[in-house]
Amino acid sequence: MKRATVLFFTLSVLILFSSHKYGPAPTTKPYNVLFIFVDDLRPDLGCYGNRIIKSPNIDALAAQSVLFKQQFVTVPTCGASRASILTGLRPRSVNDLSNEAFELKPKSQNIPESFIALLRQQGYYTVGIGKISHSPDGYVYKYLEPKSSQMELERSWDEMLFNAGKWKTGWNAFFGYADGSNRNELKGEVKPYEHAPVSDSSYPDGLTAEMAVSKLKELSTKEKPFFLGVGLFKPHLPFTAPQKYWDLYQEADISLTPSPDIPVGVNPVSLQESGEFNGYKKGEEKASLAKPVSDAYARKLRHAYYAAVSYSDAQIGKILDELKRSGKDKNTIVVLWGDHGWHLGDDRVWGKHTLSEWALHSPLIIKVPGLPQAINNNVVSAVDVYPTLMELCGIKKPAHIDGTSLVPALKNPLASSAGDIAYSYFKKGISLRTDRYRLTKYFRAAMPAIELYDHQTDPYENKNIAAQQPELVKQLMVLLEKGNTGLYNKPVN
Repeated sequence: MKRATVLFFTLSVLILFSSHKYGPAPTTKPYNVLFIFVDDLRPDLGCYGNRIIKSPNIDALAAQSVLFKQQFVTVPTCGASRASILTGLRPRSVNDLSNEAFELKPKSQNIPESFIALLRQQGYYTVGIGKISHSPDGYVYKYLEPKSSQMELERSWDEMLFNAGKWKTGWNAFFGYADGSNRNELKGEVKPYEHAPVSDSSYPDGLTAEMAVSKLKELSTKEKPFFLGVGLFKPHLPFTAPQKYWDLYQEADISLTPSPDIPVGVNPVSLQESGEFNGYKKGEEKASLAKPVSDAYARKLRHAYYAAVSYSDAQIGKILDELKRSGKDKNTIVVLWGDHGWHLGDDRVWGKHTLSEWALHSPLIIKVPGLPQAINNNVVSAVDVYPTLMELCGIKKPAHIDGTSLVPALKNPLASSAGDIAYSYFKKGISLRTDRYRLTKYFRAAMPAIELYDHQTDPYENKNIAAQQPELVKQLMVLLEKGNTGLYNKPVN
C-alpha cells in the first residue's frame, strides 16, 4: 500500500513538473485561433535581431512561441500574398498576383474559399476585424467609393467588423491621418509619414485594437471554439503613428541599408521605381533607381517606419493582454504574420513588389499552448500555415492545397530540415529560396533573366552570381521548375 502511495506521488510530481516546463496539459477542447495580420511588416523586430527597433510585445510573444527565422511569402503584394496564405495555394494564373486575387478567383461551393471558411464549416465561430484579405474592412469597393455590401470572403465570416471612425470608410482609414483626412480624397497631396501628438485611438489601428479587446471579452464567454483574425494597417504607408512612438528613437542611431545600390549583374527591370511611395506627393524627396534619396531623408523615413512598427506592436500588446486576462491563452493558438517585406531604400527601392529577399522575407510567429519555445531556422513558406492550423485543430486538410504542415517543426523546432524550400512569384518571375541560395528565373526578354545569390557569402543579395555558377544554376533550376505552376505559360515579351 505504501509503495502504491509513493508511486502515485512520484507520478503526480512528474506530471506537475512536465506541465510547468512545457505548458498546460493537452486539452480535449479544440484550440481557439487568434491570427494577427500585420501589413508591410518586414522582420525588423527585436526578436529577429534588430537592436534598435522597439517591439516589446511581439518580442514577448516570440519568447513563448516558435519564431520562424526564414519564412517567405509567395507574392510580394498585399492582396495576393493574403490570398495565398488563406487558400494554401501558390499562384496558378496572373490573376493570382493581383491585389484583387480574391475577386478574380473562380468561386466553387465545393472548395472552402479559405482556411477560415473550413474552420467555420467545422463549427468554429469566426470573426474578422480590419484587414484580413485585401480590403481594409473586408468589403469590395474602390478607394473613393462608399462601402459596398459585397464581402471579399463571403463564406468565411460569422462577423466581419471594422470601426472606420472619423475617416468614414475602410479605404479612407487605411490611408488616414490624425486629423481625419486621407490620401485618397487629397489626391496624394500628403506626406508619406506623420507623427501627431495624439492618442493611439486617433489612428485606425488603435480603434481596431479596442474592438479586438472587446470582441475577445465576448468570445471568451462562448462555448464554441473561435477564430479571431485581426488585421493591423501599420507599418503600411503612410508611416503614421502617435508622437510618443516617434520619440522612442534617435534618428542618428538608425542605420542605413547594407544594399544602397542596384545589385551587381541585375537588370533594373527586376526592381521597381517606388511608385507607391512617390504617390505621396508632399514627400521631401522622390525615389528612383537612377538617384537614391539622401541619407538624411532615408533616416527620417526609416525613423517613421520604426515608429509605425512600435505603434502596431503596442496594439498587439493590448490584444494579447486581454487574451491572457480572459484565461483563453491556455487554449488558443496565436499566429503573427507579416504579409510581405518592404524595401527601406534597399536596392534604391522604397516599397515591395520585387522578388528580392527584402520584399519576400517577413515574420512568422506561432504559439501553441503546451509546445516548446524556440527559434526555427528552416526555410518555410506562407502556404504552410493552412495545413499547420488544420492539423493543430484536428481538421483534415483539403487535398488540393500546396503547403506542408509545420507541426513537426513546432514540436521539435531544433530539428534540421535542409531540404525545405519556398517559392515566390511576381514580375514574370519565379524565385526559389533554399537554406543557402536564392535562384530567380524571369520569363522575359530583358537580360539577364536568371539571378543567383549565395546567402552564405552575400546575405543582402548585392551580387548576382548566376553567370559565374552555371552548374549550380542548372542544379537549382530542377528545384525551381517544380514550383512552376504554369502561370507564365505565354510568349515572352
